[in-house]
Amino acid sequence: LEGTPMELATSQKERLIGIVRACRNRKIMVLGDIILDQFIWGDVERISPEAPVPVVVVRREEFRIGGAGNVAANIKALGGEPLMVGVINTDTSGERIQHEMERLKLSSTGLLIDVGRPTVVKTRIIAAHQQVCRVDRESPSPMSMELFRKAHRFLQTVLPRTEAILVSDYGKGLVNQRLLSNVLPMAQKAGTIVAIDPKFQNFSIYRPATILTPNLKESEFASGVRITDDKSLRQAADIILKKTRAENLLITRGEGGMTLFRPTGYSRHIPTAAREVYDVTGAGDTVIGTLTLAMSTGANPEESAILANVAAGLVVAKLGTATVTPDELVQAIRQY
Repeated sequence: LEGTPMELATSQKERLIGIVRACRNRKIMVLGDIILDQFIWGDVERISPEAPVPVVVVRREEFRIGGAGNVAANIKALGGEPLMVGVINTDTSGERIQHEMERLKLSSTGLLIDVGRPTVVKTRIIAAHQQVCRVDRESPSPMSMELFRKAHRFLQTVLPRTEAILVSDYGKGLVNQRLLSNVLPMAQKAGTIVAIDPKFQNFSIYRPATILTPNLKESEFASGVRITDDKSLRQAADIILKKTRAENLLITRGEGGMTLFRPTGYSRHIPTAAREVYDVTGAGDTVIGTLTLAMSTGANPEESAILANVAAGLVVAKLGTATVTPDELVQAIRQY
C-alpha cells in the first residue's frame, strides 16, 4: 500500500494552477460538527510521583476552530466562500468559536444554538512537538426535533445559492439520517455537488453523494474487509460503493497517498505529496475542503483529488489545526 512520490507533467501543473485560481468566491455549504480545538503547549521535565505519567509545565495555549469549522477555514483560506451550518452552545467555548469565526471572516448565519448540549471541545496537550494526551468534552445526546427543523429550514433557504454541499461528519449528533434524507436528495435534484467526509457508523445514510472520502480505518469498518494490499482495498471500495451508491470514492491512505474508485471498476492511485510530516491534525479537513472547492469549479474528481493531495501534503508539515493559502498551493504544484 505504500506509494511512490508524486510527479506532475507541465500541462497538469498549469491545469491545477488554473483550478486554484478558479476557486475564488466559490460558494460551498459546510454542514457538520463544529469543534473547538484547544492546544496546550508545554515542557516535560519529570514524571509525576502520583502516577507514571509526565508532568507538563504549561507555556502557552491557543484556541482554533476545528471539525467542520476547520473545513470551512480551509475553504476560506483558499479563496472560497464557505457557509457553515453547525451547532454550538452559548457557553464560553461557543463564544470562542464565534470569536474565531469573526477573526477568520466566516459567516455565522448558519450557526444553531443548542443550550442542552455543551460545545464540543478537543484539548490537546503537546510537549516537545508531540501530543502527550487529548481530552474530549462532548455530549452524545441526539439533536432535538426543534433544532432539526431550524437546520432543515435554513438549508432549504441557502442550498439554491451554493455550488456544492460538503458534509463533515464527526459523529457529534448533527449529521443523522433524518437530516441527510431531506437535504441530500434536494441537493441532487438541484444538480449540486455533494461531498462527504464520513464517520464510522453512518455509511448507510450517505446517499445520494457525488464523492465520499473515508480513510483506511473507516473503509475497513464500513466494508468489513481488512485492507492489507491493493486487492483488499479494491474489494473494500466495491462494497462501500454498492452500499452507498456514491458516484466516486476517494480512500485516503496516509503515507500511501489516496486512491479514487468508481462503480464502473475504474481506479486511480495518487501517490503521497507529503515531504515532511509534523502533525496530521486536520489533514482530512484539508482534503475534503480542497477537493470540494476544486470540484465546484468544474474540475473532475481526479484533478480535484490531486489538488487535495498536494494541499494535505502542505498542511501536515505544519503544527496544529492548519490551512493552506492559494500562493502556497501554487508554489507546491510548481515544485512537482
